[in-house]
Amino acid sequence: MIGGLNITEITQFILLGFSDFPRIKVVLFVIFLLIYMTSLTWNLSLIFLIRMDSHLHTPMYFFLSNLSFIDLCYVTSTVPKMLSNFFQERQSISLVGCIVQYFFFSTMGLSESYLMTSMAYDRYAAICNPLLYSSIMSPTLCVQMVLGSYLAGLTASLSQICALLQLHFCGPNIIRHFFCDMPQLLNLSCTNTFFVQVLTAILTMLFGIGNALVILISYGYIVMSIMKITSAKGRAKAFNTCASHLTAVSLFYTSGLFVYISSSSGGSSSFDRFASVFYTVVIPMLNPLIYSLRNKEIKDAMKRLQKKISYC
Repeated sequence: MIGGLNITEITQFILLGFSDFPRIKVVLFVIFLLIYMTSLTWNLSLIFLIRMDSHLHTPMYFFLSNLSFIDLCYVTSTVPKMLSNFFQERQSISLVGCIVQYFFFSTMGLSESYLMTSMAYDRYAAICNPLLYSSIMSPTLCVQMVLGSYLAGLTASLSQICALLQLHFCGPNIIRHFFCDMPQLLNLSCTNTFFVQVLTAILTMLFGIGNALVILISYGYIVMSIMKITSAKGRAKAFNTCASHLTAVSLFYTSGLFVYISSSSGGSSSFDRFASVFYTVVIPMLNPLIYSLRNKEIKDAMKRLQKKISYC
């Protein structure tokens, strides 16, 4: 009963996913499965490498190992269900399952936003205050910053879930996406969603725009410090220490902003779904590659690990 009316609430949603591409269903399944397996392999390998090599027990790689862990959880919150739906006749998910999926997806995404900001501060301390870097980025502070990232993401997601649980869904129950995302759920609600929309907007300001501004300010100081370096070789070396993070941040925020704007306008077209794939599936795979491709310390650690394995 909703508002005194006998309205039956729905308990299941239908995730359409990519069902409107039946001819290339197998191709899409193979592509997404390969991306998912690659993402798991690369992120787990990076965590293992950082854990095993004492030369990588520094603040930057401590943050990087946590980024890989977040990416693992982030991609796992959506892809397994998407893959299983490719060969299910009824691509359904329960209301509880939908909310749980969004909770993990939101928690990991918001935590990553804060962790990216922590990593920007780490690069700021390394380049702008190199002599004080060890004292500034103490192990205690690094742990606090990482735990703060997880706690911030968890708290924000719980507030959204509590608001979502106040909504009622009485049909239709078709989600034109491959996972349960907030805009699609709000569109299907048969009760007032104003409070949830305001809460989502506030969280977007805090986690999206707020963190992005802190990162921009950090890199503003970093650029000024790099420009003060007299030798071209020194400037290039300083820039290389933060190039990977800057690339990852740019991909994360530009793709996230595009998907958010598209979703806010009710976008659920095929193009919007494929854009979401890049944001939710491809980026977690690219992050370990971005941080490893031109990273001499990572390459040296891999060589040392190979030598240890060959001796065994």
